[in-house]
Amino acid sequence: MPEARSPARTPRLSGQTLAAVDAALDPIDQHRMRDFPGDAAGRAPVHTVYVPADRVEVGLSAAWGAAALAAVEEHAPDASRMADILRIDPALLSDVWELVLAKLSSEPIEDLRVDAEDGYRGTSAAEDADILAAAAAVATDVGTGNAPPFLGLRAKCLEGTVRARGLRSLDLFLGELVDGIGGPTGLDGIDLRITLPKITDVAQVGAMTAVLDALETAYGFAPGRLGLELQVETPQAVLGADGRATLAPMVRAAGARCRGLHYGTYDYSASLGIAAAHQASDHPAADHAKATMQVAVAGTRADAVDGSTNILPVGSRDEVHAAWRVHAGLVRRALERGFYQGWDLHPAQLVTRYVATYAFFRQAMPAAAGRLRAYVAQVDGGILDEPATAKALASVLIRGLDCGALSLTEISAATDLDRAALDTLAGRPAP
Repeated sequence: MPEARSPARTPRLSGQTLAAVDAALDPIDQHRMRDFPGDAAGRAPVHTVYVPADRVEVGLSAAWGAAALAAVEEHAPDASRMADILRIDPALLSDVWELVLAKLSSEPIEDLRVDAEDGYRGTSAAEDADILAAAAAVATDVGTGNAPPFLGLRAKCLEGTVRARGLRSLDLFLGELVDGIGGPTGLDGIDLRITLPKITDVAQVGAMTAVLDALETAYGFAPGRLGLELQVETPQAVLGADGRATLAPMVRAAGARCRGLHYGTYDYSASLGIAAAHQASDHPAADHAKATMQVAVAGTRADAVDGSTNILPVGSRDEVHAAWRVHAGLVRRALERGFYQGWDLHPAQLVTRYVATYAFFRQAMPAAAGRLRAYVAQVDGGILDEPATAKALASVLIRGLDCGALSLTEISAATDLDRAALDTLAGRPAP
């Protein structure tokens, strides 16, 4: 018979040793909590729509939605036809079809970026007028409740030849927007974001944060009100001249106002010498850049955002169908790799954006909900999930809920959890 052990044992580590460990690591804890605060509270958009400044008009979002629905009517008038075109499960397509049509009617654009950079073809002499007209149109839509919940401007980069022009356009845009809505409080409820393209050095990010500080003061915004997105379009954004990775320092330089890293498919590919025919967001070089972006924002309140495809759904029916297959496939591929947001450049791309996105979340829900319910109830469901996996499961359900693919009623029925419980499991502050 084994000898009975003493019920208690005294630890040998002294209080002095423990105090020394705390003294050494408490600053590390503080830095980690500052630099990696976890996911942001509230909703994140599933896409960003770029529209050249000279093409922005009152009622833009509704017009894009109407154009998307017209494309559906002309090229895929029912769920069965769209399932054939995209070569996906007809039952899954049928499950999301009415949700997609409702989304295109009610909120076709989640995030609008007025483009004064590559997509804008106006002259420098005309840019002032185009920017002011675009800002006035956006202000009108904000005032009537018809603006997307996320919006902002992509100005020119901070390289010397275009720096002054880009900052002038940013200044004019914000001023006209604020005046058009009757002051900064008229923009409450709108997530304002400024996109800085073609970053090549951490110093550019620091300079832009100083500019945004100054503009917030000038136009009466609360500090940090203007979000900043950094566009990864150059090799120097990924790897500096000294051989060091640069994206993480750029995210840190942007601080709390950083909303994301956006991949620029064509500028980045071209800068590496990739032939035009092979420039795409699923190229191995793109995957490398985006994986680096993903690591750089992990644990921060910023997102890694996929790029665009320039294969637009226009032309003959066969051409539209082919472009829809390409776009839906790229959206699905990005979602499977953890990129929940991408770019859209044409109204008809909204169709496959939402079809692919809604199908992804609805297909993911049964397993995610079942595993999350078992995790919370501490029931052995055949899969041993850990807190990090529970966080990911809850995050997927939240993203599906926020974009309209899922409803809180069906999530709660499947998990016995409300939104507050989901946010807690996902490690998010309550929205």
